[in-house]
Amino acid sequence: MKITAVESILLTVPYRTGGGLQAIAGRPSAGLNILAIRIETDQGITGWGEAFGHGVCPATKTAFDTLVAPILIGRDSSDIAALMRALQQTLHLFGRSGAVMYALSGVDIALCDIAGKIAGKPLYRLFDGRSRPLPAYASLLRCSGPDAVASECRRALDQGYRQIKLHEITVPAVKAARDAVGPDVLLMMDTNCPWTVEESLAMVAALQPFDLHWLEEPVWPPEDHAGLAKVRAAGTKIAAGENAAGAIEFRRAFELGALDVAQPSVTKIGGISAMREIMALAKEAGVRLVPHCPYFGPGFIASLHLTAALPADTPVERLFVDLEASPFGDWVDLKDGAMRVPQGAGLGADPDPALIARYRTHEPTIIR
Repeated sequence: MKITAVESILLTVPYRTGGGLQAIAGRPSAGLNILAIRIETDQGITGWGEAFGHGVCPATKTAFDTLVAPILIGRDSSDIAALMRALQQTLHLFGRSGAVMYALSGVDIALCDIAGKIAGKPLYRLFDGRSRPLPAYASLLRCSGPDAVASECRRALDQGYRQIKLHEITVPAVKAARDAVGPDVLLMMDTNCPWTVEESLAMVAALQPFDLHWLEEPVWPPEDHAGLAKVRAAGTKIAAGENAAGAIEFRRAFELGALDVAQPSVTKIGGISAMREIMALAKEAGVRLVPHCPYFGPGFIASLHLTAALPADTPVERLFVDLEASPFGDWVDLKDGAMRVPQGAGLGADPDPALIARYRTHEPTIIR
């Protein structure tokens, strides 16, 4: 089966949040960016993928359009492993992480979508997963202060969440959250790599009274796995991995004892194929894996299928914003306290063409 056409589609969807700050990945934003990848084949089957993401979308789109797309045309889409290896080797001079790898991640997701459609099965069944309600946690944006944190936490509880993740870096913010949710709600904290090892150790001590379920990415730089292991040894559960450059880096983190929770992102790490490799490594190392997925495109849908192949208590990360509209309808929404897995072939759901037309930020440029 040959690839006949490819396209990257940048969507910007307005959203609302009650936390007082409208910023994602530290950048103010009037809309949430989704970079979708569409691959057409000579047998009339189309696959959808997603490349990370948010503020980096323009760089990822440029990498896809100028570097990745031209070498996809005419390639065999059926041998995903061979094609992805060839693409990564061809483009490795541009880096083993960052925009090019994000673009390749979108390609892999789209190829897996095609494979599932050919097989006539939802992807989770190809992964030996099972259909079930998936627990979810509300992944809050950083708020304007402790009062806003408390308000957002209460709003998440009202919507049915019983697990909440903060994106904060101060003790008062965490105290406000714990006071708001009480002792029985799982509370996590993602700090996005702000501190030295020594500063992280001091914060671990200061945060001890608030019973965090995990502390996420406390150490700068994120590849300092030895430093992260020191923080973990101080007695707090450590989660990280959204910035890791492939399975080899995860293996190194596991060997150093840096992680309680591994967090690969399917739109960053090399797609579904790489995620499944890391899932196997984590299982062998005895490390829990919880996918990083604060986005709403095909990568989020792929994460639902992957989570369905993980232990039943594995939660789905759901970015806690209210979209004006979703290209995937209510598949991205909590229902009765859980997420659902689409049951159609492949990803099980294609994006709504009308919403793509509505939120597309550029004229179509299809590469054939």
